[in-house]
Amino acid sequence: MRILILIIGMGIVTYLPRMLPAVLVEKIRFNKKMEKFLSLIPYTAMAALIFPGVLSVDEGNMAIGLVGAFVAVILSWLKMPIMLVVVGAIISDIVVYMLV
Repeated sequence: MRILILIIGMGIVTYLPRMLPAVLVEKIRFNKKMEKFLSLIPYTAMAALIFPGVLSVDEGNMAIGLVGAFVAVILSWLKMPIMLVVVGAIISDIVVYMLV
């Protein structure tokens, strides 16, 4: 019984910090600069998650990951659909891998 109470308590303590911002953020009004800042956080987090993988695609040849990232950036900058960006980066990595 004590373990069950402990598990429920840990679940509540973990859930509250995740739930409260989602509930309260609709009631809080931010200025334009803060809204712009908050809207860019997901992109920043995604870049931080992807970048280490770009550098460690092939430990012997870092160029493979860098070429794929470069192609993805260019296609994104040209406002291509996300599937085209991903497929373009994969194809460019395959071509570079076959040439190296």
